[in-house]
Amino acid sequence: MTKHIFVTGGVVSSLGKGITAASLAMLLKHRGYRVAMQKMDPYINVDPGTMSPYQHGEVYVTDDGAETDLDLGHYERFAGISCSQASNYTTGRIYSNVINREREGGYLGGTVQVIPHITDEIKKAVASLDSPDNDITITEIGGTAGDIESLPFLEAIRQFYHESGPHNSLFIHLTLVPYIRAAREIKTKPSQQSVGILRNIGIIPDILICRTEKPMQDEHISKLALFCNVSKELVIEERDVKNSIYEVPIELAKQELDLKILRRLELEPCELNITNWKNMVDRIINHEKSRVTIAVVGKYISLRDAYKSIYEALDHAGIHNSVKIDILMVEAEELDAAEDFELIGKADGILVPGGFGDRGIPGKLKAIKYARENRIPFLGICLGMQCAVIEFARNVLGHQAANSTEFDKNSPFPVIDLMLAQKSITAKGGTMRLGAYPCELPPGTNAARAYDASVISERHRHRYEFNNAYRNEVEAKGLKIVGTSPDGELVEIVELTGHPWFVACQFHPEFKSRPLEPHPLFKDFVAAALKLHRQR
Repeated sequence: MTKHIFVTGGVVSSLGKGITAASLAMLLKHRGYRVAMQKMDPYINVDPGTMSPYQHGEVYVTDDGAETDLDLGHYERFAGISCSQASNYTTGRIYSNVINREREGGYLGGTVQVIPHITDEIKKAVASLDSPDNDITITEIGGTAGDIESLPFLEAIRQFYHESGPHNSLFIHLTLVPYIRAAREIKTKPSQQSVGILRNIGIIPDILICRTEKPMQDEHISKLALFCNVSKELVIEERDVKNSIYEVPIELAKQELDLKILRRLELEPCELNITNWKNMVDRIINHEKSRVTIAVVGKYISLRDAYKSIYEALDHAGIHNSVKIDILMVEAEELDAAEDFELIGKADGILVPGGFGDRGIPGKLKAIKYARENRIPFLGICLGMQCAVIEFARNVLGHQAANSTEFDKNSPFPVIDLMLAQKSITAKGGTMRLGAYPCELPPGTNAARAYDASVISERHRHRYEFNNAYRNEVEAKGLKIVGTSPDGELVEIVELTGHPWFVACQFHPEFKSRPLEPHPLFKDFVAAALKLHRQR
């Protein structure tokens, strides 16, 4: 029987439930257990695919094409697991399933209500990862205890816990224990009140994890244990880490959180071996003094979470190359308005990430031209690849009106065009080219050398593609097509010949980068940037 762990949050949002849950999954996996993870989000969108990055941060994409919450990126990076459509459910998705079933007559004329129909659908979603191949499922409940929109999810997991039995599931509550600087005191009252909210709906946390910037004393732990009805040994301190979020699993392991959970679930506590992880964290803390500056020229720069996986993948590549990555966040519109290239002039590498819409495109094109002409290592991703093609068509081929039909439907030189399969689609949600697709690489290219493979699989999220009508023309001038779909129809990767390292891809390599297994393109990109830095 699959065991279940439910992670809730209290006091404030953005406490790091995703990182905590992912860290726990990593520890349990390294004890030999097969772990699956999922996130329940209380917003009414069916998925985050149509939401602005300013609203939600990046949209993380799974192999099977789910557009999901960015916390799934933490799950995959920490635990090394593969998430799927069953790993992210929203209020919108739950209600859509119930309403569709009602329209089909699935409730035999009954009155459809939050309880039992919505809560039953949530419990069905929780159980969707149950299988003989999965020992433990960790389910994170989005939002904060007390939020109106989270109540159906909390009621559903209360029922699930009751129905499955105390040794088959448990509750972890992550809460904030603030330090009041003026009083020089740690306060436990907010956590007590947060647990009180859960108790009012029938949930009593089995384990309390306390986020804090200052170390808690025994008096604080005793007070929390007493008033939150939790054993002292099950009050876990999660202090802010100094160097990297990848220290969190190590700190939790020191307090034997995973061991205590296994005992609670009556599972055999197999030996924990996280030597590789500790060695990786040691490289982060004690990396060489070399520093590499990477300029990320984007259109959602003001919200760091909008490019979360990009920044993480750069850090992974830095760990591999034993360098510290200094990320220079450059707003594309500011670069366009600047009279010179001072904003990116000190960069050892330039990365142009994905996005939608024409805002900021001139700034992205300006950055790409600078990288091309000044032989700066360049990595373009999704829209970044499309912009690289547009810039090349304008400034090398001489087609000054070259564009994407996303930005100019009447462009005389539509070097980027809507995919044929997309032309009849009008709905926005979940209709892009999504998920993992194969790509073939010819030998002798930067991409093939980076991957050391002739066939790869990468995750996509786009509607527009390279227009094959211009394939021969761009290749004749030096922008080579070095990765395509197996049928040769879709251009996946382009490279600039005669340039130290200029690679752009239609897919999103950042989604497959892991701290212990950095993505090949990011590894080589950072290595090229390091080479330039040393030459300078």
